[in-house]
Amino acid sequence: MQIKPMIRNNICLNSDPAGFPAYVKKQIDYAKKTLSPAADTPSNTPKLALIVGCSGGYGLASRICAAFGYGAVTVGVSYENEPSEKRAGSPGFYNNEIFDLEAESAGLASVTINGDAFSDEIKTKTVEAVKQAAAKAGIPAKIDLFVYSLASPVRTDPKTGVLYKSVIKPIGSGFSGKTLNVMDGTFSEISVDAAAEEEIFHTVKTMGGEDWELWFDALDSEELLSPQTRAVAYSYIGPEMSWAIYKNGTLGKAKEDLERVCRVINDKFTAQKKINGVWVSVNKALVTRASAVIPIFPLYVSCLYKVMKEMGLHEECIEQITRLYRDRLYTNDGLVPTDSENRIRIDDWEMREDVQKAVSEKIKIVTQENVFTETDAAGFKHDFLAVHGFDIENM
Repeated sequence: MQIKPMIRNNICLNSDPAGFPAYVKKQIDYAKKTLSPAADTPSNTPKLALIVGCSGGYGLASRICAAFGYGAVTVGVSYENEPSEKRAGSPGFYNNEIFDLEAESAGLASVTINGDAFSDEIKTKTVEAVKQAAAKAGIPAKIDLFVYSLASPVRTDPKTGVLYKSVIKPIGSGFSGKTLNVMDGTFSEISVDAAAEEEIFHTVKTMGGEDWELWFDALDSEELLSPQTRAVAYSYIGPEMSWAIYKNGTLGKAKEDLERVCRVINDKFTAQKKINGVWVSVNKALVTRASAVIPIFPLYVSCLYKVMKEMGLHEECIEQITRLYRDRLYTNDGLVPTDSENRIRIDDWEMREDVQKAVSEKIKIVTQENVFTETDAAGFKHDFLAVHGFDIENM
């Protein structure tokens, strides 16, 4: 029976299990082609990788590149809904299932843990899984690569039991702007009230760096870190036109906290030579399950896709992460290129002056009548459907 996407307010409520094998395998093939071990591959590439938030987007691509690009043993953590008689599972459930099957077929050790990564219970379970996976593969239980890619809208503090919920809101004053319906290409004006102080606090507690630091403490307490350990968490800055709702809003405050914690971890672990280094990687704007609901984001990304594809600069998650690994984290000289704030900038192509100028000009001329010719709204729609297992035949 053919399954059709159920979409309300730019949110897809279901998934098509039949689409995920091709979705995952396409990324695996790219990683193999781009990163497979060769004579000139740096010797410090990972042998044991932990990916927290492994089931989709940048997290899934990070795990695929570590495993199928470098041959690493991988342990992945994510919280997914399993399928039932009445409904399909969440997209990440199928992505994880297919990854593990493909890894087993390729002779790569992998363990996937389904549970709340914010909880102490799952941290403990993950620690044991890392030890067991390393023992089975006959390698030291020392994590070479730790990727933190969680994007949950809610978090229960494991110390207090308090539930926090994030919001996407501006700070200081409200925001109004034009947004795009990804399904039919229609425009609408959207207004968002300014966040209250409590909402800002909740968003930082949910999507900031507190949990990342707790993960480091858990791994350190079990001696799973080493002087070779490199760690990265993902962030986004974007163009000035989006700052009111993103960089200068509640999400931006959470990302500021992530960078704060990155500095704390570096002082705590790198300075003591317990790890090699930890970075925040600022990545390109891409279509995810959540991105379609961020005000103005669908319009901006549709214009960005059009411009970057015409310039031959467009990258999906898997292309972004292969470039992150190859040209930033695992360079031949061992150095990690960063900006003045010690951030990795893999959004460099998106933020090029010529790209941003072209995008700004395009946004000014887009109308209801020309949206599918002046932008890549069709590409946005495809990517949005594909992350849910739909429209895979057009990949």
